[in-house]
Amino acid sequence: QVQLVESGGGLVQAGGSLRLSCVVSGSISSIAAMGWYRQAPGKERESVAVITSGGSTNYGDSVKGRFTISRDNAVNTVYLQMNSLKPEDTSVYYCHARLLIYGTQYWGQGTQVTVSS
Repeated sequence: QVQLVESGGGLVQAGGSLRLSCVVSGSISSIAAMGWYRQAPGKERESVAVITSGGSTNYGDSVKGRFTISRDNAVNTVYLQMNSLKPEDTSVYYCHARLLIYGTQYWGQGTQVTVSS
């Protein structure tokens, strides 16, 4: 079992920055990869950024060069630094974990990010 708790969402003007945090607890050693996804009303959930247990990262095309995913193992936290935010980044952002065994997935409760123009 893995528990994920996000924080850091809010309202920001276009061009601004926010940092999301995801505190991880439970079977942390069994995690293969963690990531951030987002879902806007009426749209499918999309991958924003992923970081593997080995430290490799991958980003969605729409956020490359603006967002950075990182982790601090000392405090069991994964971050998403979001810079140069655009109104189209407005969405609910979800923290995600995929386990080594069976690819079991876990999701956080989501945090709202709203970017005003």
